[in-house]
Amino acid sequence: MRTKIVKIDEFHMDQEAIREAGEILRSGGLVAFPTETVYGLGANGLNEEAAAKIYAAKGRPSDNPLILHITCMEELRPLAAEISPRAEALAEAFWPGPMTMIFKKTDLVPHTTTGGLDTVAVRMPSHPVARALIRAAGVPIAAPSANTSGRPSPTKAAHVIEDMDGRIDMIVDGGEVGIGLESTIIDVSEGTPSVLRPGYITMEKLRKVIGTVTVDQASLGQMAPGVRPKAPGMKYRHYAPRAEMTLFRGSEKASVRAIRKALAEAAAEGKKAGVICTEESFDCYEAPVKKCVGSRKDPEMIAHNLYDVLRAFDGEGVDCIFSESFDDNPLSGAIMNRLVKAAGHRIVECQE
Repeated sequence: MRTKIVKIDEFHMDQEAIREAGEILRSGGLVAFPTETVYGLGANGLNEEAAAKIYAAKGRPSDNPLILHITCMEELRPLAAEISPRAEALAEAFWPGPMTMIFKKTDLVPHTTTGGLDTVAVRMPSHPVARALIRAAGVPIAAPSANTSGRPSPTKAAHVIEDMDGRIDMIVDGGEVGIGLESTIIDVSEGTPSVLRPGYITMEKLRKVIGTVTVDQASLGQMAPGVRPKAPGMKYRHYAPRAEMTLFRGSEKASVRAIRKALAEAAAEGKKAGVICTEESFDCYEAPVKKCVGSRKDPEMIAHNLYDVLRAFDGEGVDCIFSESFDDNPLSGAIMNRLVKAAGHRIVECQE
């Protein structure tokens, strides 16, 4: 398959390119496009064959649900069997934006899109290009991240091209995304709302709007075999660079000491090691490869740079990667969720 690549400026949109992308989506094809979180791989979410193409292009397990993308509340009503007052309040507060809600689905939504579940995940993106594409397609767009399953999510069109060129119909290059981590997912389908995947919309922000919110324990660790994930990112290995990665948890001082020891051991074994660190700790390491995610004083920068840094190691030929942890900022839940999964739950608890 030849993948067409088009550049679209969100401030001066090429309407003909938008129309063409919309037609591809409407007719069952695949289009990758930017959102405010990461690049998405879009297909007609109400078309079973189109949704199946997403799983095939990504190499994604078929029980891993897809998120439907819409542009307004009127588009939600045919998809959700019930919209609770709390869901209405969350939509009023955070849509359009980086929040996904899970509802009981209607019969309009095929089980191929929902991973076989009777619930559906829905998001209303704020990115102008994403919204224009959804309107042009005229259907809800199923769009997981536009990467090969298990790899770090794409925050630039170059990442999408690396993973998807030749597999999909079109890639819309809208430049680098703003946030860099996937949306917060909150289950509002029954009982007390529960966060299934942390993201830019934090627990504190959610609780200010609707009060009690819990965290699904499966989002914090590995799910039991045979259990269907209710949302993307809960069960399978995600966000991972090709080299084996280890996460070091503890104070900055203890982590630096432990990583320096690990670097010495790796060098003694003839391994080329990489380190994920911050501006504050960059000079603390003598490592073959060092990647800085930003300053600890700026968690939004760390979130924005994280996937780009994880992908960058693939071109460095490293055998192993050692990463600092980030447990001390408002976005810790989202950042650490991605790092733990990228490391395959290989974690070293660092002692003072």
